[in-house]
Amino acid sequence: MVHANRTIGAELGGVAVESSGVGLRGQLARNALLPLRLFLGATFLYAGIDKLTDPAFLATSGAGSLGEMLRQVHDVAALPQLVDLAQKSPVGFGYAIAAGELAVGLGTLVGLLGRLAALGGALIALTLWLTVSWATTPYYYGNDLAYLMAWVPLVLAGTPRYSLDAALANRRKRHGTQLFG
Repeated sequence: MVHANRTIGAELGGVAVESSGVGLRGQLARNALLPLRLFLGATFLYAGIDKLTDPAFLATSGAGSLGEMLRQVHDVAALPQLVDLAQKSPVGFGYAIAAGELAVGLGTLVGLLGRLAALGGALIALTLWLTVSWATTPYYYGNDLAYLMAWVPLVLAGTPRYSLDAALANRRKRHGTQLFG
């Protein structure tokens, strides 16, 4: 089949497809998720830092505050219960979101617990879609749904190349299951 020839040498989720795939096509296929991983990791890392360094965001009320944004989206959110939960402590919730974005961004960039980091990113994007950007019309103008879908390939494949996960897997392969010593 013609399509099968295009995937020779592709490494999907750490499993080689058909052969080692030397050549440009094989190399491109093995690194296909790297640009997505770099973009999402850098974006979430930046978002976390931006939230932590913006005193207006980490406030209960006022222009640009999380508290004000939560009040604005409450009545149009798909899950207003999530907004209610965040409104109990907007500052604490702001710190939690920022910390989550930092952890997801760092984990994705360095490739440590890549699937878990990607799942965290997907859950953050899902939460924001169901609360903040739910009322965006048409839906494709909102970016949270697109971020959610962008995380899915990394949830499925993890970070099998150029990552601490890959380095640890190679070490385990060389030394058995013993990680240290």
